[in-house]
Amino acid sequence: MRDLVEIGMGRTARRAYELDDIEIIPSRRTRSSKDVSTAWQIDAYRFDIPLITHPTDAIVSPGTAVAVGELGGLGVLNAEGLWARHANVEEALFRLVEATEDTDDPGAPVRILQELHSAPVRLDLVAAAIKEVRDSGVTVAVRVSPQRAAELTPDLLAAGVEILVVQGTIISAEHVLRDGEPLNLKSFIADLEVPVIAGGVGDYRTAMHLMRTGAAGVIVGYGFTPGVTTTDAVLGIGVPMATAIADAAAARRDYLDETGGRYVHVIADGGALTSGDIAKSIACGADAVMLGEPLASATEAPAQGLYWTAASAHPSVPRSFVSPGVDQEVDLRTLLFGPSVDPRGVTNLFGSLRRAMAKTGYSDLKEFQKVGLTIRG
Repeated sequence: MRDLVEIGMGRTARRAYELDDIEIIPSRRTRSSKDVSTAWQIDAYRFDIPLITHPTDAIVSPGTAVAVGELGGLGVLNAEGLWARHANVEEALFRLVEATEDTDDPGAPVRILQELHSAPVRLDLVAAAIKEVRDSGVTVAVRVSPQRAAELTPDLLAAGVEILVVQGTIISAEHVLRDGEPLNLKSFIADLEVPVIAGGVGDYRTAMHLMRTGAAGVIVGYGFTPGVTTTDAVLGIGVPMATAIADAAAARRDYLDETGGRYVHVIADGGALTSGDIAKSIACGADAVMLGEPLASATEAPAQGLYWTAASAHPSVPRSFVSPGVDQEVDLRTLLFGPSVDPRGVTNLFGSLRRAMAKTGYSDLKEFQKVGLTIRG
């Protein structure tokens, strides 16, 4: 039975939990970290670590997408971002960095992002960015919004995209347009020969709807980062991530039974700032995590430590701050695999996941999804 709480006469709300509200319970056994695998596979593509980058220009350039891929994760380019609109992205990012240093005008960074994203998407620039990633030999993944998926996807596939990410703040199986035909994800995905990851969602029913479209993966969450994303403040919409991941995992299980064996991956996008959060996301049922701000401190991140989500550039309803720059004192390899001298869980992110799995006695990610959980307090 769902944990319902009465918030007023005739009105109830479901109690839900954030990652900070839960802890992992050790089991009766442990094992060596050397005997643990963090590998996962979506469709024909195998990855050494369950990492997908949040598709923001703050952390993903063509070069960093290559670096992430070479380290075993999946870097996702934004096909509607700065590399798709401007030939000199370094100059655009420099303007943004300068704007964050102007404390007399805190709204300047968002205005600059809105201005930069008002330039048209240039398919030649998108193709050049994709080619750089493709030529390196790593898996090519690109994000499009539901609004422009039908328009841009043919050219993206022609350029060599291998995994398509259709991502918005909130996504449904059918995106209704005021004028023209709606984007029906089921027919859209059926016509493609590449796997599609779609999201974000925050509940069982919407996750199930997306799974039934034929998506290979479903993104759970809206990329929430405290102090950066403001979807809850602007739209009143929030997703307690521990509950949302568990609900989507339940939908995955039921869909597996419904289809006689079709497995859809659950990707947690939001709330994971430390290695412990990554471990708890997997423990709640995620197959992989989509990381944003934790990667901003890597020396390879193009925005010099700044972080924002794509929603920051919305022309009328921005839902993300441009966070102040963090020190970029660690390379991406060290950030992901250590060694670390920082005890806060912000470095050696996936080495720590491996250690958490070993300390609780689980040898792979699918097993670790069965680990015991407890609620604080």
